Amino acid sequence: MSLMWRVKVVGLGVVALSLSLELLGWLFGRLRHKRTLNKVLFFPSEVACVEHLFSPNSARACFCPLPHGVETSFSRLLCHILSATSSLDLCVFSFSNMDLSRAVLLLHKKAVTIRVLSDKDYSAITGSQIGILRKAGICVRCDVDSAYMHHKFAVVDGRLLITGSLNWTLTAVQSNMENILITEEAELVQPFIKEFHRLWVLNDPARFYKNLISDDGH
Repeated sequence: MSLMWRVKVVGLGVVALSLSLELLGWLFGRLRHKRTLNKVLFFPSEVACVEHLFSPNSARACFCPLPHGVETSFSRLLCHILSATSSLDLCVFSFSNMDLSRAVLLLHKKAVTIRVLSDKDYSAITGSQIGILRKAGICVRCDVDSAYMHHKFAVVDGRLLITGSLNWTLTAVQSNMENILITEEAELVQPFIKEFHRLWVLNDPARFYKNLISDDGH
């Protein structure tokens, strides 16, 4: 084989390798894009039994009068919340829905790190689940400012954002026209992580009382 022929063969091999790498990069990019979760849920949700989501391995059948085996916007929301394995950061204006409270308490029992931010006025109303979460040992902070804590978002495992107009109440889930966006897009998730951290530090009760004592001292 002549030297020129060998050079051509090597050159073609380099081109083929380059094209193969570009193709693999494109394919991996497409697969990664397909795996990125982006979902929208609308409410009010159809009312259906969600007991199986809390006891997926139970052999006992549920005999409640609600429809069974029906996937709804609410059941999808619960599934994404219950998918947490390491952390759940929740920032919500009003929290009185008992099934959502059950989901958070179940995660707490599974040693998932949970932090909750809520509005101080609405956390004190009848039916609020905030006191129940606190009693269970979940760390909850309420706003120390005069402005409403009007956010409605959750970050699951630092990777999944759940946000929208939906308050975590029975009325919002079953009666109101609401929306939820669920996404793993890092460009959207990261700002909410930063905002939660900012609000968590801002509403640290120790910091608030320290400032209060300092003001009284003057």
